[in-house]
Amino acid sequence: MSSLSLSTISNAFPSFQQIQTPKTHLFTNQYLITSSSLSHFYGLKVSHSSSTSAPSFAKFSIVAKVTKGSVPPPFTLKDQDGKNVNLSKFKGKPVVIYFYPADETPGCTRQACAFRDSYEKFKKAGAEVVGISGDASSSHKAFAKKYKLPFTLLSDEGNKLRKEWGVPSDFFGALPGRETYVLDRNGVVRLVYNNQFEPEKHIDETLKLLQSI
Repeated sequence: MSSLSLSTISNAFPSFQQIQTPKTHLFTNQYLITSSSLSHFYGLKVSHSSSTSAPSFAKFSIVAKVTKGSVPPPFTLKDQDGKNVNLSKFKGKPVVIYFYPADETPGCTRQACAFRDSYEKFKKAGAEVVGISGDASSSHKAFAKKYKLPFTLLSDEGNKLRKEWGVPSDFFGALPGRETYVLDRNGVVRLVYNNQFEPEKHIDETLKLLQSI
């Protein structure tokens, strides 16, 4: 994942709070995500400790299970129309599968619209585009309709597939990760790209890879 500056994080989350730390700490300033910020952007709840030192996040650890060169486990999820979609449906053609935090959040909307705007390039490469998040099919349907998204969105309610694939989260598990996989015609993973705060770069990286296979 790309290195992050404080300005990059602040731009991604307008409601970040800057707080002063005690002089005994190594850094003079820290940024933290407030509960209201996470709720606004991702519908998540964050608990804080009673101390003034740092927010308390649930511990979260994922070991990467789907890696470059591997064949992902099969899955069946419902699309935005409530129809079952199997991973095997895409075998025989390249497929871009991108996991994103949530519908209607700023970064996820930019990413979806960037995939939409480059969709003809993906079609020219013979590739399918599939977005996956924990939102319900009804949410995906409204999201796709609002932004005229021409590709499939799958509902991973409970984030079961995300966990099976080993998609890493950010901020100690408080923020679902933004990770893209490119599978070739044989279903083998050729690219794994993770970048939470620069969502449009997922499109650049995947097109670059598709042009080479």
